[in-house]
Amino acid sequence: MNGDGAARRPFAWEASYPARIGWDDPIAVCGIGDYLASAVRRYRDRAALQYCEARISYAELGRLVLQAAAGFLALEGAREGGVALLLPNTPWHTICFFGAASADLRIVQLSPMDSIRELEHKLRDSTARIVVTFDAVDYLAKCRELQEKGLIDRIILADDARWGAADETAGVAGLTRLDELIDRAPLPRPLDVDPQGIAVLQYTGGTTGLPKGAALSHANVIAAAEISAHWQSVRANSEGRHDQVLMCLPLFHVFALTMTNRHLGHGNTVHLRRRFEVETALDDIERHRIGIFHGVPTMFIAMLGDARLERRDLSCLDYATSGGAPLPAEVGRSFEARTGIRIHPGWGMSEAAAIGCQHVPGGEIRPGAIGLPLPGIELQVVALEDPSRLLPAGETGEFRMRGPNLFEAYWRREHERDKDFVDGYFRTGDIGHIDADGYVFLTDRKKDMILSSGFNVFPRTVEEAIYEHPDVAECVVIGVPDAYRGQAAKAFIVLKAGRRSFDLDELRAFLMSRLGRHEMPQAMEIRDRLPKTSVGKFSKVALQAEAARAAS
Repeated sequence: MNGDGAARRPFAWEASYPARIGWDDPIAVCGIGDYLASAVRRYRDRAALQYCEARISYAELGRLVLQAAAGFLALEGAREGGVALLLPNTPWHTICFFGAASADLRIVQLSPMDSIRELEHKLRDSTARIVVTFDAVDYLAKCRELQEKGLIDRIILADDARWGAADETAGVAGLTRLDELIDRAPLPRPLDVDPQGIAVLQYTGGTTGLPKGAALSHANVIAAAEISAHWQSVRANSEGRHDQVLMCLPLFHVFALTMTNRHLGHGNTVHLRRRFEVETALDDIERHRIGIFHGVPTMFIAMLGDARLERRDLSCLDYATSGGAPLPAEVGRSFEARTGIRIHPGWGMSEAAAIGCQHVPGGEIRPGAIGLPLPGIELQVVALEDPSRLLPAGETGEFRMRGPNLFEAYWRREHERDKDFVDGYFRTGDIGHIDADGYVFLTDRKKDMILSSGFNVFPRTVEEAIYEHPDVAECVVIGVPDAYRGQAAKAFIVLKAGRRSFDLDELRAFLMSRLGRHEMPQAMEIRDRLPKTSVGKFSKVALQAEAARAAS
């Protein structure tokens, strides 16, 4: 099938859209600062953020953002290198993000979980020499080391004591305090910006080498937020609705950043939490009558481990989404069976400001699917060996995409664009298929595919089958060297509390009717826990590194 025929509208997924949503509905974009300023004008007295003991209104948030913008503009070097944020979940992250954007300064997202080596690379690559960080010993130690290496000119400390949190100050003198930096007259309004100008460097995970900065424009960031908001507008009684949103995902990750932007742009109250703790999260949902929760699969798996889950009053929670990694179908089924709440799986990438596909709110949840391509987003499936050859519905290949939320190129790697883009579409590196109704099924990451005895084995297919085992709580499958097959699947499993262990032969007997012979795990480990990334996803990279060390 050639590209012209396959790309012609209407797309298959349009027939599965809710009646009031059109794929080509207009999506307005603007500067990130103007986006928040518009919400401040409309919702001044409403709570924008709730954190620890603090309730921060839209009016207060807007004032602090414009004060931060004025403070950043006064810093030498800010216009050239922008501002890097090395922060946990705290209102300071939101204030600094919108503050830098309002000052038309580039924002560099850094993860507190990064190693010194990763932070060194990101600072060198981004050219940012101003870092806003958290007033705690571990954060400061990293920044001091980077400063000694000549990579940071100015460290700015954010102190959570302002919001009623415990004082974590490390008692370091001689550094700029964020409170003091922004204690000045605010900008009268956000600076005028080119919506196509670069706003955020969102670094990829670096699983195939050093991280690359996805250079997201103001338009990319706002398009993602507005597409998401438009899609969610089909929820019952959505007109003029004021939702309470629980945000435990880390704001340095693009999923949390885009969802927070979307909710602040439409007057919702974001209950911001430093980290995800299952008991606290469930308590928050009950106490604050949370209506929306965005999580990753491991969060829902942890909730399923709560012994009191069925007795909790979660009736307020009418929209739960899962992203960051594929949601195992069995986890979704179990969660709905025990709580009555359906999880809406979705998919996105840093390069697309976190959005791509989503199930219709309140609509059909097609088992194993990651949803429908969202308005304005085109998704195609191309042959693994030829990214210019489109495949028909139902055939498996690599996804390629385009849309208003998609970046133009990686920062300082514009020369590689011809490798990353084909026919104007970004090669995602994800493998899967699109069915006749337009639902998208993600099989695996191309780099995670196992080549076993000449057969393609997709770890997610094996994981989905293992999750059906009644004693399995968590599972990760990777490819390991195999003298006979070249590569073979190895399963790492965490058991549900109180369940008995089993061996590889028992597991293979259970999987006999669920997998082909070439897909059967050839090795298995049962562990107390599995390694996770900073956003809570299972870390295949860590397990692959272990396997490589063992093989050597």
